[in-house]
Amino acid sequence: MEPMLKMLLSRLATAVPSLIGVVIVTFMLTRLLPGDPAAYFAGLAASPQAIAEIRIKLGLDKSLPEQFVAYIGDLLHGNLGSSLSTGQPVVTEIATRLPASGELTLTALILAVGIAIPLGVLAAVKQGTWIDHLCRIVTTAGVSLPVFFTGLLFAYVFYYLLQIAPAPTGRLDVFLSPPTHITGFYLIDSALTGNLEAFWGALRQLALPAISMAIFSLAPLARMTRGSMLSVLGSDFIRTARASGLAPRTVVFIYAFRNAVLPVITTLGMVFSFLLGANVLVETVFAWPGIGLYAVNALITSDYAPVQGFVLTMALLYVALNLAIDCLYGLVDPRVRLDS
Repeated sequence: MEPMLKMLLSRLATAVPSLIGVVIVTFMLTRLLPGDPAAYFAGLAASPQAIAEIRIKLGLDKSLPEQFVAYIGDLLHGNLGSSLSTGQPVVTEIATRLPASGELTLTALILAVGIAIPLGVLAAVKQGTWIDHLCRIVTTAGVSLPVFFTGLLFAYVFYYLLQIAPAPTGRLDVFLSPPTHITGFYLIDSALTGNLEAFWGALRQLALPAISMAIFSLAPLARMTRGSMLSVLGSDFIRTARASGLAPRTVVFIYAFRNAVLPVITTLGMVFSFLLGANVLVETVFAWPGIGLYAVNALITSDYAPVQGFVLTMALLYVALNLAIDCLYGLVDPRVRLDS
């Protein structure tokens, strides 16, 4: 385990400068947002004197270096500030909304992996057949269709025209009560507590946004799986394995797929980072109460603290994702641990 630990510590050390850069850039960009937070907070009928007093209260009357020093001091104490719109601490708001975004992202990723990897393997094994052509059509459609357009199209067709999907109004129908909070994931919490009504209600609400994101993310996964498998299936050791009389399934899944999986894992990490960004669009389309919608509302009102908290949270998730991918590398290919 020592090589693996050494590799993780090395990756973590290289991530620190990136996080520092994210903090600096986010702070500067939020100060360039149009609009005056003090004027928004004071209201349309506020006098210039009242707006000036609020600016002093929010610390916006200080110079940028002074504001940055105060911001760093708050960060070191785990304080991301408070939202002007809700008056709640940003840490509390993000912690409340993060499970909603996590449930949506992970569900979409599971759907994408469950479809893309088998489809890519079959397309490589059955090259030139209808399965291969289907894989190409699916990947082309997934790359070509913007995720927000797919979401709007699904909502229009399945909710407005066919009326077989629930209204895109969040995680649960307004007539249902949320399940007892355990993990914050409605599907898991309702299953653990035996609340089948809430489970099916949450699943119906989750279906369209998750499928919209899955279509967006399965294209690069299927394409990379197909390309990597084709490269490995043409190798000498695969021809030797086939000549030795091994079963085709053993050759494909034990020998070929294991050697082809590293590029797929790399693409998986990239796709997950794409999904974190796509959350903002999908949550806005389906009124999903996650951190993406929270950030959009904060941007509209020039609310600095939630925007900074959102970007910092995304950066931390990205670092954690890279560490998880490195762990998968080490588990799949021991040479990665030894080289590190």
